Amino acid sequence: MQTKQDWEWLAVCSHYQTAVAVRQFLQEGKSVEAGEGLDSLIEAMGRTEKRAVQSQLIRLMSHIIKWKCQPQRRSSSWAITILSARTEIEDSQEEVPSLNRDFIQSIWDKCFNKAMKEAVVEIGKKCQLTSLSWEEVFEEEYSLIKDEEEGIE
Repeated sequence: MQTKQDWEWLAVCSHYQTAVAVRQFLQEGKSVEAGEGLDSLIEAMGRTEKRAVQSQLIRLMSHIIKWKCQPQRRSSSWAITILSARTEIEDSQEEVPSLNRDFIQSIWDKCFNKAMKEAVVEIGKKCQLTSLSWEEVFEEEYSLIKDEEEGIE
């Protein structure tokens, strides 16, 4: 018989092995145990998705910080990273609707601080930015084509 702690540990270690164990309990007719396993699996997968969105938000913010603080070093790879991180976040939100704007705003400051630390290490100097807005992170365009049209090189 699995305890709640056993299920939690298994779900954290391996989503696959948890699903296999749940299937085994279902085949044995132990629906209560299987339900406990499913609950632990759902919680663990939710935490995984939240961490993935947080990681992508940090990556996204870090590249936007670098874009804003070092315009002379802008590159297509930075623009692609910004686009890619946005896409990853959107995909996660489609799969897990609870990863909505409210969730993102709840982790915003923590992610910005981590992103700033990463950007400063890469830039090699302090950046004067103190925050990023929702528009800057999710709506503003970051493209070298736009820069060239405006005369920025």
